[in-house]
Amino acid sequence: MNNYHSWGGYPKTQPKNVHPIYWRHNALPDDGQNTTILPYGYGRSYGDSCQNDGGVLVTTQGLHRFIAFNNHNGILRCEGGVSLADILECFVPRGWFLPVTPGTKYVSVGGAIANDVHGKNHHRAGTFGCHVLAFELLRSTGERLTCSPQCHTDLFHATIGGLGLTGLIVWADIQLKSIKSPLIHTERIRFSGLDEFFDLTKQSDETFEYTVAWIDCFAKNRHTGRGSFIRGNHLDGKKQHFPSSHRKKTLSVPFHIPSYFLSSGLMKIFNSIYYHMQPIQLSQSLEPYESFFYPLDAVLHWNRLYGTSGFLQYQCVIPSKYEQDGIRNLLNVIHQSKQGSFLAVLKKFGSIASPGLLSFPKPGTTLALDFPFLGDQTLTLLTTLDRIVRETGGAVYPAKDAHMAREDFQAYFPGWEKLDKLRDPKFSSSFWRRVSYSQNSGPLRYEPASHVKTLKREHSLASTLLNNRTEQQ
Repeated sequence: MNNYHSWGGYPKTQPKNVHPIYWRHNALPDDGQNTTILPYGYGRSYGDSCQNDGGVLVTTQGLHRFIAFNNHNGILRCEGGVSLADILECFVPRGWFLPVTPGTKYVSVGGAIANDVHGKNHHRAGTFGCHVLAFELLRSTGERLTCSPQCHTDLFHATIGGLGLTGLIVWADIQLKSIKSPLIHTERIRFSGLDEFFDLTKQSDETFEYTVAWIDCFAKNRHTGRGSFIRGNHLDGKKQHFPSSHRKKTLSVPFHIPSYFLSSGLMKIFNSIYYHMQPIQLSQSLEPYESFFYPLDAVLHWNRLYGTSGFLQYQCVIPSKYEQDGIRNLLNVIHQSKQGSFLAVLKKFGSIASPGLLSFPKPGTTLALDFPFLGDQTLTLLTTLDRIVRETGGAVYPAKDAHMAREDFQAYFPGWEKLDKLRDPKFSSSFWRRVSYSQNSGPLRYEPASHVKTLKREHSLASTLLNNRTEQQ
């Protein structure tokens, strides 16, 4: 049971039992009145939203079958444990692609719905939930409810982005998108700071379906936010059947890397070298969809690079009104903390609303970083970032969180109480017990953020940002 961890490896939890489910007609386990249940797919959630410390994990990888597909309109019905990798391998050769994909294909369909994942094309396509047509929800009472925008609508909206708390997604209907090639026409260009990033985004979102940027989070002053901008479109042309370009993984991280390799000095050097390796002028190429969307999937167990203590991914969104000053302020705080990340990503979200009740994306800019877990100093930094995000009206992504305080979560997602009312009373998670006031979600076993002292400058940094914006207006 020790293998059922989160991708970040923090916090350390232990389920009471693990119950696999293999067939659509199987019932949910009943381990006693006070035992909670949580679906568990491939464990790619970074924090504790996929953990159920002291409860039961219902593993869904056995629900891995395709049920039906309409080759004329691209509607796929598949079981909830089918991975995005399974869909790509089967349907890319037939000329169909995922409407939205996160940065890994090793995510179950049920998990993609429960976390309402997003990708490089959010400005064009919204979230994964925007392309979910219906699903069957198995509740702990034994009820099987077909949910859609027309039927059991409250549960439909609550389940999309509902963190697996409304029941088990047995099957789902997904609208795939037609493509003419497995290749992506890609352009890359180096930029020297945040102002250039926002200019490139504005230009690129009009003509490119996919846009994203890697940034050097150690750069400062006028170079704050420098990085490499990446944009792409599916290769156009005459549509034809083509072989799968499904790439086999050839690399693996065999063990956890010693912590001294994660020093801020080494990461700063790596980021500087990587930045200067990027083309100064616009470069163009054709590349397989795997390397464009899933570069990290080429390395098995890449999370071991962060050592035995694990890491915390922090992803937030700053609304459009404050995005330029807000992102700059966040990066300045990160730089002052002397903590940083190999992987720091900036992306502009669009305005397409998700049907999900607790969906994370909103119009603005999202910043995502990985921080090696260094104990209180890491949690203190993230608490400071949380306050800035909260005071700008932003949000932190629950699927990647392992630290945020209860009051912050409830400020970010005011619809949490409605979800709690629609939540299956037997379903709970370590995350939900940490951030909700529900009396039925089980004992509160730990609260990582509750014992953390915030940085003294926390309030002044956030307040200064808001005051500056007010004066400019």
